[in-house]
Amino acid sequence: MLITKVKELKEIEKFFNGKTYIFKCFGCKEVYFPEEEITGLINEKKDKILGVARVDYLCRKDFSKLYIEKNISYIEKADFIFVFSCGVGVQTVSKLIENKIVIPGCDTYYLNGFQGLNVLECDCQQCGECYLNYTGGICPITSCSKGLLNGACGGSKNGKCEVNSEMDCGWILIYEKLKKIGKLDVIKKYIKPRNYELYEKF
Repeated sequence: MLITKVKELKEIEKFFNGKTYIFKCFGCKEVYFPEEEITGLINEKKDKILGVARVDYLCRKDFSKLYIEKNISYIEKADFIFVFSCGVGVQTVSKLIENKIVIPGCDTYYLNGFQGLNVLECDCQQCGECYLNYTGGICPITSCSKGLLNGACGGSKNGKCEVNSEMDCGWILIYEKLKKIGKLDVIKKYIKPRNYELYEKF
């Protein structure tokens, strides 16, 4: 199982300075999802919000793609896309909306037990410190064999990982995504070391 927790307000409040579009996932019953707290936050910031989508199983790529296509006129007007879900949902939306910065509204924590819907395209290590707002919606932990947080190791060749030559270098993917959305300045921000104690928090 896993548990999602709304990020600290000071960490995400700056993203409400522009127009936002919000996705909320309520799929996996095995996942604790703080919907009341999220609804309260949305009500506080409603003057900055263009729309809210409450989607069942946001990580189902084909279903989410259809929803996005249907509502693209609203989504295109947004400066930021907020996703309240586990890390898999955030990564799925980021892949589908390539020209926007996608912000995780939650941190995801690991709990023993069944993990809910199994999605092979994206992975979330449930580290309790979601970095996807710094890395263009591409997880530096699961997309990098070494789990590096502040850039590539320098060992990749032709865009492939030096540890696994069948795997794309996660940091090249991150760089290309940030370049595409005009947010390369984000990559200069230092990401502090992971707090491994969070794995034991719940």
